[in-house]
Amino acid sequence: MSIFVSRIQTKSFTFKADRNMRSDSVVIIPTYNEKENIENIIRAVFGLEQPFDMLIIDDGSPDGTAAIVKRLMADEFKDRLHLIERTGKLGLGTAYIAGFKWAVAQKYDYIFEMDADFSHNPNDLPRLYAACAQEGYDVAIGSRYVNGVNVVNWPMGRILMSYYASKYVRIITGLKINDTTAGFKCYRRRVLETIELDKVRFKGYAFQIEMKFTAKQCGFKIKEVPVIFVNRELGTSKMSGGIFSEAVFGVIRLRLDGWFRHYPKPS
Repeated sequence: MSIFVSRIQTKSFTFKADRNMRSDSVVIIPTYNEKENIENIIRAVFGLEQPFDMLIIDDGSPDGTAAIVKRLMADEFKDRLHLIERTGKLGLGTAYIAGFKWAVAQKYDYIFEMDADFSHNPNDLPRLYAACAQEGYDVAIGSRYVNGVNVVNWPMGRILMSYYASKYVRIITGLKINDTTAGFKCYRRRVLETIELDKVRFKGYAFQIEMKFTAKQCGFKIKEVPVIFVNRELGTSKMSGGIFSEAVFGVIRLRLDGWFRHYPKPS
C-alpha cells in the first residue's frame, strides 16, 4: 500500500439564498471540552457563501463549551444556531441520534455530521450538499480514502490503523465504501426518517459504520466525496481503545444483522 497526501481540487458552488432565512440544511456537531475550537468552527460555517444552520450537542463539557455557544446564540446567531445540552458524556452515537431526531422534527432537508476540531473542513460542506441536492444521492460521505490516503498530521500508526480498519469493515460487511469509519457526512432527511434510529446500537465510532451499513441495507444511494482530513491542532482527541474495539467486533454483528434482520425501505 502506498500512503500519500494528495491535493484535492474543490469546486465552488453559487448560492443566492437569503442569508437571513432559515436554511434547508443543518450541521450537527457533538462537543465535549471543545472551548478552543467551538467559536471558530461556528464562525467558519456561518461564514460560508451557502447558508447552513447549526446544532451543537454538548455533553456537559466542564470547560464551558456550552456557555460559548449560548453567548453566540444570544448575541449574533439567533434562529440559526441551536444547542442541546446533555448531562454527562453519553457517547458520540447517542449525541447524533438526538440531533437527527431534532433535525427531522424541524423538517431540515439535508442533515450533516461534522467534528468541532477542524479535522473536517467547513469549505467541503457545499460539496457534500451538492452530491445529495444536485446529483441525487441519499448519503454523501467526506472520504479520506477514495483517492489514496488524504490525511494530514496523523502519526503513521494511526493512519495504518484507520486505513486497515476500513478494509476490514469492507471485507466483513460487504460495504463498497472506502472510508467506512468517516464521520463527515450529509444525509437526505428521508434516510433518517427511514432508518429506525432507536434500534441503532453502537455509541462510539462503530456508530459511523452502522449508519452507513444500515443506509445501504435500506436501499439508499451513497457517494464518497474526496476530502482532506487534518488532525486537530487544539483540544484533545476522544479516540480510545474501547471505541476502536467496539468498531472491530461490532461489524461482525452487523454482518449477522444483514442476513437475518428486516430493514425498512424508503416510502
